[in-house]
Amino acid sequence: MQVTVYGAGSWGTALAFVLAGGGHQVFLCGRRAAEMEEMARCRENRRYLPGVILPAAVKPTADEECLTRSEAVVLSVPSHAVRAAAGRLRGLLPAGSIVVNTAKGLEENTHLRLSEVIRAELPQHAVAVLSGPSHAEEVGREVPTAVVSAAADPAVAEAVQDMLMTASFRVYTNLDIIGVELGGALKNIIALCCGALEGAASRDNTKAALMTRGAAEMARLGVALGGEQSTFFGLAGIGDLIVTCMSPHSRNLRAGRLLGTGMPLEQVLAEVGMVVEGVRNTRVARELSRMHGIEAPVTEQAYRVLFEGLPTEEAMRILMRRGRKHEREELLRPGAS
Repeated sequence: MQVTVYGAGSWGTALAFVLAGGGHQVFLCGRRAAEMEEMARCRENRRYLPGVILPAAVKPTADEECLTRSEAVVLSVPSHAVRAAAGRLRGLLPAGSIVVNTAKGLEENTHLRLSEVIRAELPQHAVAVLSGPSHAEEVGREVPTAVVSAAADPAVAEAVQDMLMTASFRVYTNLDIIGVELGGALKNIIALCCGALEGAASRDNTKAALMTRGAAEMARLGVALGGEQSTFFGLAGIGDLIVTCMSPHSRNLRAGRLLGTGMPLEQVLAEVGMVVEGVRNTRVARELSRMHGIEAPVTEQAYRVLFEGLPTEEAMRILMRRGRKHEREELLRPGAS
């Protein structure tokens, strides 16, 4: 099978490695010709995924003509670039090819999930979503990893499962594409908050409480938006939340740590040097929770820390002083927190 990975960052490079391990012919398509030529020559993405040697079946290229011969396209660009990237694919993809989105976020202004954005730009193509606890740095080194392929059509989800499954990369299917996408987006907010707690010198008790209540908040908002509650306690929900809140590879966690020291957001983003999806996700999730009447106290305080300059310690004090609650109150009274 011929597959194009569109976007040659760390995750795109890692997925090209996985696909080649599954016996596919892979084009790794990036926009900077000089970088792609260097990658083809040295067989390594030294900028984004150093130390991972690309198999011979991976062909780095900047020539988008490779898309015209691909049975599937793995879209591996940041969430804010998904619409533009999907628009560039229009007219290049052969009929019947599947588009697999790997970005984890929500579109600002429209509040659309990214699969909805792709379908708007590429209405003739089936769309699937790949999500779950999967840092590129480990996937590229064949550390055992389990993820989820989600699509409304089970045949599409299973086609992506078959395409990506290897001995070290296990793929489950899930038909709850709404829940899978929202889990991937919302967990970034909680990871930012966990990092902020670490930066402010909070300890394990506090972080565990935030992760647990954050998971409940993710599920509450996700169900209100059409997802299934069980999805948020699977790989695309709690699984991705754990790895993003705990791993040294997590950009959201690293950015949060800097925020927790009092560093301004603009400086934090410059320091991290790569896209921090949780920043945009916080703004969109806050707007959605207000639109749907869902209490989202963690997201609300994250917004205030990010965009209103509220100190992390004060945000935590506000959360701790909220009124008394039953732990499972959201099950007893929908919309509660």
